[in-house]
Amino acid sequence: MCGITGWVSFDRDLTRERETLDAMTQTMACRGPDACGTRIERHAVLGHRRLAVIDLPGGKQPMTVGTPNGEVTLVYSGETYNFVELRHDLVRRGERFETASDTEVVLRGYLRWGEALAERLNGMYAFAIWDAREQKLVMIRDRLGIKPLFYYRTPDGLLFGSEPKAILANPLARRVVDSDGLRESLSYCFTPGHAIWSGMQQVEPATVVTVDAGGLRERTYWRLETRPHTDDVTTTVARVRELLDDTVRRQLVADVPRCVLLSGGLDSGTLTALSAAHLGQERVRTFAVDFMDHAENFKSDDLRDTPDAPYVKDVAAHVGSEHADIVIGPKTLADPEIRRAVIGARDVPMTMGDIDFSLYLLFKEIRQRSTVALSGEAADEIFGGYKHMHVPQIQQAHAFPWIALNIGAFDKDGTGLHPKVWSALELDEYRREAYATALGEVERLDHGDAFDAEDDFEYRMRIMIHLHLTRFMRYLLDRKDRLSMALGLEVRVPFCDHRIVEYVYNAPWALKTYDGREKSLLRGAVKDRLPESVLWRPKSAYPSTQDPYYAEELQRQAKELLSNRGHGVFELMSRDWLNSATGRDSAGMDRLTRLGLERTLDLATWLDLYRPELRLP
Repeated sequence: MCGITGWVSFDRDLTRERETLDAMTQTMACRGPDACGTRIERHAVLGHRRLAVIDLPGGKQPMTVGTPNGEVTLVYSGETYNFVELRHDLVRRGERFETASDTEVVLRGYLRWGEALAERLNGMYAFAIWDAREQKLVMIRDRLGIKPLFYYRTPDGLLFGSEPKAILANPLARRVVDSDGLRESLSYCFTPGHAIWSGMQQVEPATVVTVDAGGLRERTYWRLETRPHTDDVTTTVARVRELLDDTVRRQLVADVPRCVLLSGGLDSGTLTALSAAHLGQERVRTFAVDFMDHAENFKSDDLRDTPDAPYVKDVAAHVGSEHADIVIGPKTLADPEIRRAVIGARDVPMTMGDIDFSLYLLFKEIRQRSTVALSGEAADEIFGGYKHMHVPQIQQAHAFPWIALNIGAFDKDGTGLHPKVWSALELDEYRREAYATALGEVERLDHGDAFDAEDDFEYRMRIMIHLHLTRFMRYLLDRKDRLSMALGLEVRVPFCDHRIVEYVYNAPWALKTYDGREKSLLRGAVKDRLPESVLWRPKSAYPSTQDPYYAEELQRQAKELLSNRGHGVFELMSRDWLNSATGRDSAGMDRLTRLGLERTLDLATWLDLYRPELRLP
């Protein structure tokens, strides 16, 4: 896993821009603590920071191969899980290799197949190739958007980077956030390709972006396609198990210590059990996050029925894992420096509060003992695991499901936002338009025969899954990538294997819930591998602290912010609301008030870190 960056200019001589390239590359040091490399040509400069995972001595980047017509150079971030098969294929076709890395497989695959290489890759990746033969840059991102890649167009070319901070280190990139950026930040729409910074975009998942002197072109090489699903329950469950076994096996390949993130739920339990089976005599390592005194003082809510700890122990004992609990105290969780580190890792003005902070602290501890971790991200989106997916009112709501729940600080009522800003941004209209656009991307199953077509309910559930896979999941994947890579930890997400996604996507909702519960297909596929307690445990969200100290500390920090009357955060947030929120009883603080305090502190921290120019409507 790595961090990449670069600058292409067709009008200027970039050989004089080493200092700027070094500054851009240095911003990616956290993503690649093991090595640094740059490549400078007249019209293209490339930077790379490496986290060594496969072929530790080899795989150095930028990696260049010479051809009779010019050199081709690659900077690559991610993992290609089918690189062994691709390498064998390329060797049969006459390619010769100098390393054992998957990086060289990708580069020589491009030499052999050109941009069509993308369709052959199975993995998580974002990479850029400078092809001097044609004086063009080719950027390719994985199908599900697991690895990030941003770009910023300039008058004569383009800047790119794994993270916005790499682009913002170039003087050509202006630190401007306009009304569209603010709307995207506050709306929770997760618009594909959108970046908060004005002029900046993301390479969309499953997309090839080509840039040359003639301009920029995009090509989508994969998308969620609606197809008939003809397999019965038994066949479908067996196929899901087969795919899971294969992808877990592939994603355990590494030349560094590996582990599994274990929460005590069905998703992480599945990965732990399958990993243990594949590793054989080698004990699987597992890590779980917990809060001090959490189990003793736990109170159920609408997102969490039970604490994780008892179920974590059940899985660890069942598979015999080498397990460690990472226990976090409230003082550490509320430390402003942790908020600052998380905001700096994500480059965005909003976090998920203590959920992000605990995840960051978990990764920080894991990184002392492992370099690669498997995570159960995306199983809920794929298999229909979220509780709200099974609520009739949410199923029929003409809005993004996560917004219909009203779980965010600015959802529906704009809690904490300055009234003038709320009115000027017209967030409700922005959401309606974004939802209509997303709805238009969902293809209904229709063979031209009413008997074969999806009924209205099945279509609504297809929409539900599609929205989560193409919007919400991408947000969670970006969060997981940025927080882990800020600490040099590679997190792999086996459920995001595109073969699993496209197969289960087309399984009807009746199949996804064939046993009357959420995630029936996943449960059926691994029922022989998990303890009964975990197999039938209801969905429980990632844990959130219930310690009153955390809420008290939010109020204390907010009061400090209020004393800074000239702080730019009050261009966006209501001082009156914040005054009111800091005076309430912290012990009985409701969710929206707590989230409003967290978001206010997030915004203030982001403004202090990035000093953006805000262009309000």
